Amino acid sequence: MTGWLDDLARLAAAGPVAMVSVLATEGSAPRGAGTRMLVTMDGLAGTIGGGALEFRAVEQARSVLDHAPGTWRVQDYPLGPMLGQCCGGRVRLLVEHVDRDTLSWQAEASEGRVLVSVLRERGIERRVTDGPAASLSARGDKPREGSRLAEVIGGFRRPLYLFGAGHVGQAIARHVDGLPIRLAWFDTRPVFEMIAGVTVVPESAAEQCVVEAPDEAALVILTHDHALDYRLTLAALRRSPLAFTGLIGSQTKRARFLARLERDGASAEARGRLTCPIGLPGVTGKEPDVIAVALLAQLLQLPPVAAVRAVAA
Repeated sequence: MTGWLDDLARLAAAGPVAMVSVLATEGSAPRGAGTRMLVTMDGLAGTIGGGALEFRAVEQARSVLDHAPGTWRVQDYPLGPMLGQCCGGRVRLLVEHVDRDTLSWQAEASEGRVLVSVLRERGIERRVTDGPAASLSARGDKPREGSRLAEVIGGFRRPLYLFGAGHVGQAIARHVDGLPIRLAWFDTRPVFEMIAGVTVVPESAAEQCVVEAPDEAALVILTHDHALDYRLTLAALRRSPLAFTGLIGSQTKRARFLARLERDGASAEARGRLTCPIGLPGVTGKEPDVIAVALLAQLLQLPPVAAVRAVAA
């Protein structure tokens, strides 16, 4: 999600480079706001989605390399009328000839911080802050000289609070790389301290981890102990709603948990937030990797948190 920062540093050190940034999209578009592509006269790094849009953007980027460093332009692309792409959305791009003398902001750039860009006549001023970001429309007036844009570096990655470091937990962790998901991985068994990424917590503290999870988090429970599974599930359904509360298990386990939750005072609305079994319906394999892929695909279907992931004016 932040690979463009490494690409920018590498390519800018080697010679002139243009950067294409997706500022905003509407409807069906190949990639979302915050996506970047670096373009040199003879190469590319990254992609804004391929096809006619990317071909035209590369042309624009190489054209801007003929101008002074700092030169920028904002370009709108209605994908159907202008480019003949069947998806039919709209994309607003910022194309710039990177001024290699103004990249000091990179030293402070890290995922989750906010990159502020101010469009000036002679170039783009950038700084890194911890301020908020909101949405920028793909229609209406284009950003112009003096406009201020702010974006979360790396875009939004769904926090995944994963409880259980057994075979399925390890498979999920293997497949997270490259997805817009940030893994927080827990187990209560000290033997799993040896696995990179696992935080071993006492059983007495596990429920507090659930309570402290942000509302936009997905919680997935697949521990070695049904009693612990139940306590974590109850804690999740008693707090403010999470984006997803998933419990590994069969329909029989689901029925038993729901009956017990009702006895323990969980409302019908709260019980309705429980997803068990987990994974996309129709994927029936029981192998850990199959379960992992089916679950992650299910999480990718969750509605985005637009105010967190967008680019702001």
